[in-house]
Amino acid sequence: MSFISRPVRAAALAAASSLALTGCLLSPGAFTSELQVMQNGSFTYSYDGEIQMLALSKLAQMADKPEEFEAECYDEEYNERECTLAEVNEQRAEWDAEASARAAKQREEAEDMKAFLGGVDPSNPEAAQELAAKLERQRGWEEVTYKGDGLFDVDFRISGQLTHDFVFPVIEKMQMGNMFVTVILRDGGQVRVDAPGFAAQGGGNPMQGMMAGMAGLAQMSEENEGEEPGKIVVPEGTFTIITDGRILANNTDEGPQANARGQALVWNISPRTEQAPTALIAFD
Repeated sequence: MSFISRPVRAAALAAASSLALTGCLLSPGAFTSELQVMQNGSFTYSYDGEIQMLALSKLAQMADKPEEFEAECYDEEYNERECTLAEVNEQRAEWDAEASARAAKQREEAEDMKAFLGGVDPSNPEAAQELAAKLERQRGWEEVTYKGDGLFDVDFRISGQLTHDFVFPVIEKMQMGNMFVTVILRDGGQVRVDAPGFAAQGGGNPMQGMMAGMAGLAQMSEENEGEEPGKIVVPEGTFTIITDGRILANNTDEGPQANARGQALVWNISPRTEQAPTALIAFD
């Protein structure tokens, strides 16, 4: 193993563990999403496409693997060199002395992850199917298909009266840390829409940028070690808002467009999208 590949791989796996345990569990992949908010108080939201759960991905599984002992020695210029037998024995003794602490930390992280997932154990081979079945019991999740490597293909759609704030996605018992779309009701008949999950980098969603960087680190590492890279998806698709209200502000490239039901705001999302979609709509 080269001197470069070890720290790169460690950085990738540390990032995977950190992201999973800080609540950045879900990321959109290829998708089409639409929100309708109307003067009569009705709304309809749909999301058709991919959602990745990092905790079930290959990178998270790699991060959970027990570490193996390997002696490392460097010269005065920090170039890797062969260890002497005495150095190997000294490092192995230190490694063995810390075994119980490492095991305790892994057990604690496993319990934390299970709590974040609402009781689903990511180490269980049936965890993905269990989660898919759990989602399909919730209103709006019409179809949930597991594609492997933590990636789900979903068809979500829901309609109702917008009498309270709306957030997507929400998963029963799961402690959510990142939202794709939020609809917030304001006084004076105004509605604020934000889609932080649909920005791949920049100010829209810093966690998405961190995930993209982690994917690059992991791929560099695994190519060096001859392993198959884990797949990390980034948002790519379209998000549309349709409304017959008065659009006070938005950050689309083209601005409002005529639509049979009023006006439409359209965002084309790609891995280069920096600003998360946002709009402010008034209903007089």
